[in-house]
Amino acid sequence: MKKISRRIFIQNSSLAMAGVMAANQSFSFKKNEAHLSFSTLGCPKWAFPDIVVFASKHGYSGLELRGIAGELDLNKCNEFNSAENISATLKMMDDHKLQFVDLGSSCELHHTDPEKRKTNLDGGKKFIDLAQKINCPYIRVFPNKIPDGAERDATINLIIQGLIELGEYAKGSKVTVLMESHGDAVHVNDLLHIMQNAAGPNTGMIWDVVNMWTITKEPPAMVYDQLKKYIKHTHIKDAKLVDGVPHYVLLGTGDTPIGDAVKILRKEGYTGYYSFEWEKLWHPEIPEPEVALADFPTAIKKYL
Repeated sequence: MKKISRRIFIQNSSLAMAGVMAANQSFSFKKNEAHLSFSTLGCPKWAFPDIVVFASKHGYSGLELRGIAGELDLNKCNEFNSAENISATLKMMDDHKLQFVDLGSSCELHHTDPEKRKTNLDGGKKFIDLAQKINCPYIRVFPNKIPDGAERDATINLIIQGLIELGEYAKGSKVTVLMESHGDAVHVNDLLHIMQNAAGPNTGMIWDVVNMWTITKEPPAMVYDQLKKYIKHTHIKDAKLVDGVPHYVLLGTGDTPIGDAVKILRKEGYTGYYSFEWEKLWHPEIPEPEVALADFPTAIKKYL
């Protein structure tokens, strides 16, 4: 048997160890890689197969549904209007290694009119039912309008009660109802009050950083410190302020402290999705989805 010198043995051992370490680092990076999704609000004209193929091609692992091809009521979409179609939809998602991460309902919790209130809550419940069928962990609801004056406290209480009702409806399922920081419910104290009083195993919130900061200018570090117990999902976007009005721009090119928020989430061990919400449906003048949705996975990396 050929003798191996001590020097060569050490060199070979070092190379082997380096290989093991590199493999471990690679595995660790993949395991800890941030989860990216985008909302279909950003591609309102796309058919579902086109959405799936694009997401898979550009490094996303999740989809947040806010309508398909212009239809906001997902229960009316062909992809979900029968057991057979749901099965085919789930197979398509699985084939492309994607999962549904949130269903964006139009349910608003602030309504005082009994008929409007029932319509909105019933809509939220239908989304809970659909989420359960397609293995989606979350649905989104809006707070949404909080008047000043004597009606303020009563409206906030309606929002709380609505979130509780939907959370109770979701009990026994794997679905959690998330209230987005949206509309007039964007100040951290209001959100904290609502969430503390509506807390339960099937309720939580979506932190939309830009919705909050463009109105309140509250630092993301302070917001996250107060609300982290309830944050299950995020909406990530950027904007430039023109006379105080947000104009949506590609991530990293705006005035908002979105980078600070992402870094805080990452540092604090947030394991949910960073979901790009490109509001193309509401703002047709902003860049096309082919540009914005392709840009996001690269743009967010500098914060991660």
